[in-house]
Parts: sequence; C-alpha cells; structure tokens
Amino acid sequence: MRQLHFNLFIMGCGHHRAAWRQANSPVEQLGDVRYYEKLAQIAERGKLDAIFFADGQTNDKVSDGPRWFLEPLSMMSALARATERIGLISTVSSTFFNPFHAARVLSSLDHISGGRMGWNVVTSMFDAEARNYSYPAMPDHAWRYGRAEEFVDTALRLYDSWTDEALLLDRAGAYADPDQVRAIMHHGEHFLVDGPLTLPRSPQGHPVLFQAGASDQGRDLAARKAEAIYAVAFDLPAAQAYYRDIKRRVREAGRTDPVPIMPGLVTYVASTEAEARRKKADLDGLLPTDSSLRQLSTFIGQDCSDWELDAPVPALPALEAFTGPKGRYGTILRIIETQQPTLRSLLGSLAAGGGHCTMIGTPVAIADEIERWWRNEGADGFNLMPPSLPDGVEDFIEQVIPILQERGIFRREYTGTTLREHLGLKRPASVLG
Repeated sequence: MRQLHFNLFIMGCGHHRAAWRQANSPVEQLGDVRYYEKLAQIAERGKLDAIFFADGQTNDKVSDGPRWFLEPLSMMSALARATERIGLISTVSSTFFNPFHAARVLSSLDHISGGRMGWNVVTSMFDAEARNYSYPAMPDHAWRYGRAEEFVDTALRLYDSWTDEALLLDRAGAYADPDQVRAIMHHGEHFLVDGPLTLPRSPQGHPVLFQAGASDQGRDLAARKAEAIYAVAFDLPAAQAYYRDIKRRVREAGRTDPVPIMPGLVTYVASTEAEARRKKADLDGLLPTDSSLRQLSTFIGQDCSDWELDAPVPALPALEAFTGPKGRYGTILRIIETQQPTLRSLLGSLAAGGGHCTMIGTPVAIADEIERWWRNEGADGFNLMPPSLPDGVEDFIEQVIPILQERGIFRREYTGTTLREHLGLKRPASVLG
C-alpha cells in the first residue's frame, strides 16, 4: 500500500537564516557530532525514512551565520553507529568528486550502516566553489551534466564490480572468486577508472541514488538515473507540474521503478494558527535585512542591495535566460507571479527554506495539507526542512506524524532494515559492471 515518505533535511541550527540568533539555539554545538546524533535519533523515533545533509564547497558571508560545518560523509560513520534503522543520505558533487573515491566511500558507509546509505548527486553551482578545486570558474551547465552522467554511470559499474557471490572466505583456498570480480576499464570523456572497487558489493547493492534536477537536462538525468528525487515547489500547482513531468519522463525512459518525488517542506506547528504565525514572525524579526538581501542576490544572480523594500519586486529575467540554479530561481518567479509581493514580503517568504513549500498552522491543518499534496500528484513524500532545530522536528514528529499514522498513510514501525526497503525500492541485481 502506498504511504508517505519523509526525510529530515538537517542544516545547522535550522533552515531559517536567523535560527542561530535565537537565545536557545544550538549554535555552540555545530562542531559536536553528538548534536547530529541526537537529531538522527529524534528522526528515527518518528520512523522517518532518512536524514539528509546538503553540502557546499565554499563559505562566504560568514557573518550571516553558519552554513557548513562538519563534512557530511565524514559524519555518517558516527550517525550509523548512533542509529539502527533510519537512512543516511549525503550530497556528493559530481563536478568535484572522482567516481572511484565516491563509490569507495559510499559503499564502505553502506557496509558500516547495514544498508542505509543514499547519495544525492549535484553538479554544484558557484564560481567560488570551483576555485577551491582548481577551476578558474564553474564549468558551463552542459559540461557539468555530461560529467554528472558519466560520474553516476561509472560509480554504478564500480558498485557492480563484485557480484554478491564473489566472497568465498575459504581459509584453505581463495578469499574471493576472481571470476566474480571484474575491472570496469572505463575510459571516458571525463574519467579514467580501471576498477574494480576495493571492497565487496554492499548490503543494498547500490546506495540509493537521489537527484534534484530542475533544468530540462537535470530532469532528464533524474528521470533516467535517479531512484528518488528532491524537488522545490512553492505551491501545489507548481508541485503537480513538476511531478507529472518527471513521472512522464520516467515512463518514457522505460522504467517501472516508483522513483518517489519529495519536495522540500518548511513547517511551523502550534496549537493555533495565530501561535504558529507568531513563531514565524519571531524568527523573521531576528534576521537583518542586509543578510536577507544577500541571500536573495545569491538566488537571482544579481545585486539587489539597493532595491526599495516596500516596492514591488523589479522584473527578473525569464527562467530560460537564467544561468544559475534553476529550481530555486523558478520558485522565486512563481512567488512573484502568484503573489506580486513587495521586496520585503518576498524576503519573508524566502527566509526559511528559500521558497520551498511552507505550511503554517495546527497539527491537523498541516496533516490535511500534506495529505492533499500526496493524494493529488504533488508529492510522494517530503524533505522536512525545520526552520529551527531541534524544536522544529520535535514539533512535527510529536504532533503531525501521529495524525498521519492514525490515517494509515505513514508507517507506525519500520518494516525493513535498509533505506531501499523504506522507500519501496528493489535491490539491483548482482551483475558484473
């Protein structure tokens, strides 16, 4: 029976850019892995599918607050040991990583966690990141996606460079059957990788592949390769358009996999809608305007520091003409189209989550809206983006999850032990890559 999926997207003190400024924020704990272990345990208590970490390769505007701290793949060993069932997903940049190194790390973590690893492949986006990896500027969009496809294909072949039957462990004979382990001998445009991988096939066969494609090229890659998809959608009509397009592309690619689609979701939960709105207003009030304007400038690729706060947002280029990350930019265009906001109002909409769907209200009202998206081709689940941590995820798990469980649309207990099982995905067959 189809059920909702939820991942907890962990970002610093929360997704609201002012969350760290609260008097009770955990900002002093961001370098302590026990903070993340606690969050993972809270998410596991709520029976969520997985926790998820984004990643970035630069950290400018440090005065605005924490963005990146501990490198996520490094954290996964600790989180695997602190939890038992919940999935563990980290972002991996195909522009900056090498497929052999990525496959080795991810396969190792899949062994360490007993089959709970996932990887979210991104192409990265900013010149400042590129310059930390010896590129003078970020390579163009088409080049990055060509590299991403080759990166994914090479990693998948490395995962399959050992069969499930390769290990013999015969103390009087061979450790492994050489006929069941094969070099991949990949010589492509971007990578030269002989293989095989240095360790046997992992519990899931392949760690689960997530992708978040918003451009046409990104959607095509996601539809052909991804096993689950992250999305940005401000409202249900935008979510439905993306959902239907991706599902169509998946069918046209000849796939029968479920490929769950999980938009980002920011929630403010309280006993009354007025109280929930006060929570948002309190956080919004802590965010300096200049910090908000810098965030918007990053999202739209132009300086907006001298724009009039209480005037309508100036006209922005069409999505097709924008060369930066199209998912977020398209969402900003959607907000402007549907709400015609002032600049000040737009900054408030972007303060937590940068334009992802935001639900504000009572537990029942939020559960109703989640179910409406789920039943009407808006989402197969959500990537939870609490505005503040840990209280934002605790509120959701303690108040919203029980309602969804009572309605029979979210699990009460885990029925599997791997991330694939949580998401209803098959284990890839053991075929030499």
